[in-house]
Amino acid sequence: MHRLTAVSLAAVCAWMTGGGFPAAAQDTFAVVDPPACTSNTGEPVAFEAVEGRSGLAAGMARRDGEGRRVVLRSGFSAAPPAFQQFIDRHECAHHQTGDVDMPHPPRNGPEHLMNEAVADCIAILRLRDEEGYDEARLKEVTAALAADMARIGFPEISVSSRIRNIEGCFAKTGDAAQLIAARLQERGL
Repeated sequence: MHRLTAVSLAAVCAWMTGGGFPAAAQDTFAVVDPPACTSNTGEPVAFEAVEGRSGLAAGMARRDGEGRRVVLRSGFSAAPPAFQQFIDRHECAHHQTGDVDMPHPPRNGPEHLMNEAVADCIAILRLRDEEGYDEARLKEVTAALAADMARIGFPEISVSSRIRNIEGCFAKTGDAAQLIAARLQERGL
């Protein structure tokens, strides 16, 4: 079962079809160490670098061919460290909430969009609470996300909606563990 961020979905599709994106002046960044990640069933999640041609950072939460839980990381050197950390935690959230082991809902349908919004929320709460992200770091994440989504061709309404969700989650008084627990309870997991 594959789980992709909205940005990574388009990046991976372009990569897989040999498409790609227009060349752009781009910085290269050091790749951050992955975070600790354990699934909702207590299984460890491994992070693996994979090749990509898109020039965009992408992540994918899934089980590998042997059934191990993994997050595939592609193009991370194209993204600032704050955004790399966000992608890692977003993909980890798909393992934490049980998304990876559930049938994948139709792309861009309400259930898919809810899964993505919840993963975004968990990711930004973890960064706030575990890494001490402040408003400046939040802006780094949202600026990088907005730039990549725009570069891929997402409509402005999709970009602004996702950014508003992330900013609203950042302002919440609860934490990622509470949100994960609520999502698991809602799903009976």
